[in-house]
Amino acid sequence: MKSIKFRENLSKLILQGEKDTTWRLFDDKDLTEGDVLNFLVWETGEEFATAKIIDVKETTFQNLTEEDWAGHEKFVSDEEMYKRYTEYYKREVTPDTKVKIIKFELV
Repeated sequence: MKSIKFRENLSKLILQGEKDTTWRLFDDKDLTEGDVLNFLVWETGEEFATAKIIDVKETTFQNLTEEDWAGHEKFVSDEEMYKRYTEYYKREVTPDTKVKIIKFELV
C-alpha cells in the first residue's frame, strides 16, 4: 500500500475532518483515483489514518481555482506558500510549478 506523510499539525486537521485535500508536487508515487493510502505523521512516521483517493487533478500553482483550495489549509500569501513548498520538497517552487490536487476520504 502506498503511503504519504503530513506534518503533525495537518494530521490533526485531517482527523478533525477539516482537511480532505492535499497537494503533491513531483509525484514519484503515481497517485491516482482509487488508491488506498496509509497516512503517516511526517515527524514520527506513525500511521494516523487510512484514506482513499476520490479525485485527482493536475494544474500549476498559478492556475489554482477556488475549488482546488476547498479542504486545503490556507496560506498568508502566495510567497509564504511557495516558500513552504520549497522547504518541503527541497526544490524551488514557483507559480509555474505543477501541482497534483488530491481529494480523499478516510476509510
